[in-house]
This record gives sequence, C-alpha cells and structure tokens, in this order.
Amino acid sequence: KVLREARSTRGAIDFETVETRILFDDNRKIDAIVPVNRNDAHKLIEECMLAANVATAAYLEASELAALFRVHEGPSAERLEALRTFLGELALDLPGGMDPTPLDYQSVLSRLAERDDAQVIQTMLLRSLSQAVYKPDNGGHFGLNYEAYAHFTSPIRRYPDLLVHRAIKRLATSSGSTPRKLSKDKTRALYPYTMTDLVAAGEHCSMTERRADDATRDVQLWLKCEYLRHHIGDEFAGVVASVTRFGMFVELTDIYMEGLVHISALPSDYYHFDHASQRLVGEHTRQTYQLGDAVRVQVARVDLDDRKIDLELVGAVTPGAGRRGNKSSIRSRKARHDSGDTKRGKAASRSERRSDASDRKSDKKSEKKSRKSASASKKKSTRRKVSKNKGAPKHRDGGS
Repeated sequence: KVLREARSTRGAIDFETVETRILFDDNRKIDAIVPVNRNDAHKLIEECMLAANVATAAYLEASELAALFRVHEGPSAERLEALRTFLGELALDLPGGMDPTPLDYQSVLSRLAERDDAQVIQTMLLRSLSQAVYKPDNGGHFGLNYEAYAHFTSPIRRYPDLLVHRAIKRLATSSGSTPRKLSKDKTRALYPYTMTDLVAAGEHCSMTERRADDATRDVQLWLKCEYLRHHIGDEFAGVVASVTRFGMFVELTDIYMEGLVHISALPSDYYHFDHASQRLVGEHTRQTYQLGDAVRVQVARVDLDDRKIDLELVGAVTPGAGRRGNKSSIRSRKARHDSGDTKRGKAASRSERRSDASDRKSDKKSEKKSRKSASASKKKSTRRKVSKNKGAPKHRDGGS
C-alpha cells in the first residue's frame, strides 16, 4: 500500500486495463479466455520489481559506467495534437501545453471515473504515447514518471537485464566492496562494452522485443481464429474498440476476441472517417459508429492463414455503452509492461500498446486486402453500397 501511494504521489500514469489469459482443453484448443484476477501478493511483487529497477538505474547512473536504460519518451507533437483535438470534442483538455507531464495525463484519467466513455478516452490517451526502448543515454521513463529506469529483474529471459547485471558485477568487483577484488583487466573482461556497443545492443534488443511480441500475437491470433471458425454464423455482443477509414474493429465482449466490420458491410451509405472524433459518419443517414459503441455482431468469415476475423452488424448500435471491464482484474498497464518479471506478451493483454490500424501493417499490403474483401462483399449482397473509401486498407489483424 505504501509503494502504491508513492506511485500515486509521484504521478505515474495508471491506465486501467483488463488482462486475460487463455485456457486450453485437452486437445490444446482454446476452451475459454478469462480475465485475470490479481490479489495483493501480485501487486506487492510488481511494486517491489519497480523499486528494484529504479534502484538499479540510480546506481548505474551514479557510477557513470555506460549501461542500458529503459527509456520511455513523452508523446510527439503530432500525437499530442490529435489527442487534444479528440479530447476537445468531449469537453476535456490535457494540461501542459506542448510538453505535458505524466501528472497532466493522470489529471485527465482522474476525471473519467463517472463517464460512460472512460474506456474510449483511456484508449486514446494510451495511443498518444510512444513505445519504450533500450538506450545507453538515460532519457527517463515518462509513463512511470521516473528520472532513471532500467530492466534488472529478468536476466534469464531478457538480454538487457543480463547486460545490466554484468555492469553491476563489474562495478562491484572493481570497487573493493566484495571479498574478492579483481584486477582492472579482469573487470573489463566482465563488461567490455563501449557506448557504441550499447547503442547497437539497445537497438537490437528493442527490435527483438517487438518481434517477440509480434510472434506471440500471431500465435494467439491463429488460436483465436481457429476457435471462431467453428462459430461462423453465431452472434456475439461487442464493443467498438477501434475505428479506421476502412471500418471498425469490434471486441467480442464475453470471449475477448476482436474482428473487423469492414466499411463495405455497413448499412448502405457513404461513410467518412472523422479522425478527430474517431468515428465513421454516414453521408446521407448521418449514422455514426465510434469508439465505445455497444454493438451486436455475427461472425461472417474467418481466414486462418491470414489471421482475420470478419464480422457483420446485426441489430441496433447503442452509442457509448461499451463495457468498462472487470474491476477485479484491472492492473496498471505501464507497470505490467515495464516492471519486469510478469510474463508479458501483447496478445495476453487485449489492448496492450494497441495503436491505430495503420501502424500495424503497411498501407500497401492492407490496401490490396481491402480491395479483395470489398469485392467479396459486393458479390455476397447486392443491397450494400461500397463506401468511397473502398480503396482503404481492409484489415488490421483480426484479434487482440
């Protein structure tokens, strides 16, 4: 409790998300996806890992030995502008001008408790942030609001942590504070890395971290597609989790899976994407689809090879009535991502570092798939009118 209060006083950004885990049957197929309930022991371990990482970073910085830090920079000017425009539509503002602090972000989050669109706003706040990377130049950690932060707690599974342990060992054995003091040559052999070496190592480890996340997500998407292909034609309650110029991604509420309602599958109209408010607006009917809307959808198609889930709307849309999540399973997104030992993986958390669809795949690849999907949709239903945006990308990965 003391550590949590210290985090709150410090002003760390505390996003609330629902973390899930997959349960498998005897045939290694998905049996269910359930929220994870965390008790006080989990929270205590997490806070202790944060404290260990901070103490490590402070020790390394004081030593002036080149080492890898976990760096999380503040939001870019472009993302800030988009965020402020979005918040302005909802009569909210982000303090801090062009250089907001984590406290400014937290001030917005603190005003969301009683709002129906709280989850939507939180999603947009998260998307405005950059991705943490490994660098030898300490730039602090914006999300956790630390002046120095390193990854120390998982040397058996993260190479940056192992490099940090080597740096500490070199410092310890060269200081005379250990029973066995080594010669300068031997201590250098323990940690022979130059600043150039560490820059390269940081870039490589940041890349492999993203690659591992992508691999994890790909496997889980395959499993989810394999599960849903046995439910084609079934209906599910869902919430609009993301809106793009080529459609909207809907999260299936009870099973924590996500699929695409392509713009060509929406009721006949020409739909325009309003980036500022993250919604699609019908040109003639003025029908809108936006983040947080509660919808009912039917599983239309599942492409196991391309990891895509196509959905179609059935029934009316309930604006802003999306689920907020099970409070008992909520945890700090940034703490989970950066504390260390908690087994991570983007797909395990449905919205972990979720970015706009255009950030997941190149426009060129997506545009090709969009044309293919739009063509299939037109053949299936003559009553549908394909949007002016039919050349837009068809798919982001149809899952979490």
